[in-house]
Amino acid sequence: MSHKSAKDFFRPLAVGAPMPPREIPARPSRAIHFFDPSNEKMAAKIPGMVGTVDVLLGNLEDAVKADNKVAAREGLIRIGQSTDFGPTQFWTRINSLDSPWVLDDLTALVPAIGDKLDVIMVPKVQGAEDIHYIDRLLAQLEAKAGITRPILVHAILETARGVANIEEICGASPRMQGLSLGPADLAADRKMKTTRVGGGHPGYLVREDPPKGADGTSQIDAPRAIFQQDLWHYTIAKMVDACATHGIYPYYGPFGDIADVVACEDQFRNAFLLGCVGTWSLHPKQIAIANRVFAPSVEDIAHARRVAAAMGDGTGAVMIDGKMEDDASLKQCLVLVALAEQLAEIDPELKAAYDAIEVQA
Repeated sequence: MSHKSAKDFFRPLAVGAPMPPREIPARPSRAIHFFDPSNEKMAAKIPGMVGTVDVLLGNLEDAVKADNKVAAREGLIRIGQSTDFGPTQFWTRINSLDSPWVLDDLTALVPAIGDKLDVIMVPKVQGAEDIHYIDRLLAQLEAKAGITRPILVHAILETARGVANIEEICGASPRMQGLSLGPADLAADRKMKTTRVGGGHPGYLVREDPPKGADGTSQIDAPRAIFQQDLWHYTIAKMVDACATHGIYPYYGPFGDIADVVACEDQFRNAFLLGCVGTWSLHPKQIAIANRVFAPSVEDIAHARRVAAAMGDGTGAVMIDGKMEDDASLKQCLVLVALAEQLAEIDPELKAAYDAIEVQA
């Protein structure tokens, strides 16, 4: 297998295409809200959602019926051309690379709204070759359309092969913005025995040891506490490591049980704690959950600021509330403080909450 020089990654793949990005900006993207552009009632609500959600994504793939594919594409172009997205990012998810619609998706979208699209999400990415295909095609289309800012690419992990090739996918192009977990398709591809879209499973558990009887024998049939486990822990952690290595961003994907807002919040928080920067929203009520979960709490920011103030030049160690804080914990705190500052710029309620901390400090 031939390898190109690292320098070649930063040359455009088509004459006249914009320069590839050197780094991917850390823009707030707590919720990526999916909408169907072929649904006129849903599409009409999109301008009013600008500013209420970090990312609006026009979906062209799964959940859009085959006979609605062209209408969805045309609807997305109309929305892109007529909407000022302001602080909200505008993304799309194209059809899969083995579908009959994907080539028309790209050749129609880039000339019409390529200047508005921040990110193109690519489903069912199997390896670097899928990203290379999109990378070159986007460069050709950007050059032809005179687009001056490169459109970024986001891959969905929906297959076992995609997870196995996660490092090469992340490093396949300077356009790579991030990865999302696609639990439903991935579960099917791995032959996992769950039909849930994300979340734990009552059969995947740990059970406490049996109590001992008076004679010292284990009481196997006695009541014992059980704890439901997270089927997605391994994959999310692997995704977070790969993204951090390549300077791109990991996201939890869909949570299918819209009614169970408690379990949804738990899954989102697990992903946030492991290092994900956001998640998908399939219903407006999930936007509120994501915006809450993927923003550091007021308590966390108050603590992070105290540590930063106490650490001075960032070396050594200090004791705060009986806990040791050192260089490593300072780095953790600065990650949270930086995120809080970014979110405060786009979210007035969070800004007010974070600003109030200073008064109490």
